[in-house]
Amino acid sequence: MEKAVVSAPPIQVERTPPSWRKKIAYKLGIGVWRADQQIAGYFFILPSMIGFAIFVLLPIAVSLILSFHSWNLITPAVFVGAANYVELFTRDPVFGAVLKNTLWYTVLIVPVQLAIGFVLALALNSGLRAMKLYRVLYFMPVVASIVAAAIVFRFLFNQQSGLISAWIWQIKGFLLGLDLVKSSPQLLTSVNGISPPDFLNAPGQGLLPGWALISVAVFTIWKNVGATIVIYLAALQAVPETLYDAAQVDGATVRQRIWYVTVPMVSPATFYLLIIQMVGAFQLFTEPFTMAANTQGQVATASESLVIYIYQNAFNFERMGKAAAISWVLFAIVFVATVIHTFLQRRWVHYELD
Repeated sequence: MEKAVVSAPPIQVERTPPSWRKKIAYKLGIGVWRADQQIAGYFFILPSMIGFAIFVLLPIAVSLILSFHSWNLITPAVFVGAANYVELFTRDPVFGAVLKNTLWYTVLIVPVQLAIGFVLALALNSGLRAMKLYRVLYFMPVVASIVAAAIVFRFLFNQQSGLISAWIWQIKGFLLGLDLVKSSPQLLTSVNGISPPDFLNAPGQGLLPGWALISVAVFTIWKNVGATIVIYLAALQAVPETLYDAAQVDGATVRQRIWYVTVPMVSPATFYLLIIQMVGAFQLFTEPFTMAANTQGQVATASESLVIYIYQNAFNFERMGKAAAISWVLFAIVFVATVIHTFLQRRWVHYELD
């Protein structure tokens, strides 16, 4: 006769509730390290943190302290309080002009570059012939030397001998029945309105941008639009085809599919490009400095940016305190603009999990 097997009751293990640290870690999707793991991790990142502290945090702190001093790189620094900031906003008309130029650079470059990059990315993603060739051609300006490209554009926009000026002379000469390209300088100056604008030095009227600023903006867009195309191409290729099929079944036209499917799906890439290009436009230096500087290294106020003005105050005028103050004003503007865009992106940026 077989004996009945009696199973033992399961052992009840009393579990302690997780601590508040573990709850926060679980919500953030991270684990809780043990003490020995933390020490090992800190040792791994120590070289990078030392370099970050020496070459990033320390200069930031020194520049903030220096913005409240007057220092000419030779004599000891003198504490002046907020005098540098007061001078910028009350007694420095050049600062207002270069601040206006920097804002115009941002307004002209960022939306135009985003629009051109998106349209060209759509065209390249539509299955055109020789698509790889077009991608290489559009990306070549990005990898080209910015100084060499700026010098080429400087010759193109030259008022007296530039190619664009020659085209303007030909068009106006055709309308007047004159061969102005081969005409003497006396004839060119005698005919009112024949001479092309000074693309490298012409200032704006009032709050409007001048030809010098527009020329630099055109060159910057040509130089960087290739990178925008590449990022938009990657975003377009990640859009599921099922969304286009569903929209087409519902009777959506091509324009409606682009507006209601493509634009929302690539909005994270648009937000990324918007922030990166906005910061780059505020920090514009090489483009206007190379295109519009004279033989003494001076840039006309019509195309001068805030970063160039920082450079001039620091190394030409030997006013390091004022240059540091301008740097912190620029940081504040970029920081506020970034925070505003970050809050507004909740309304128009759509992620796949939304």
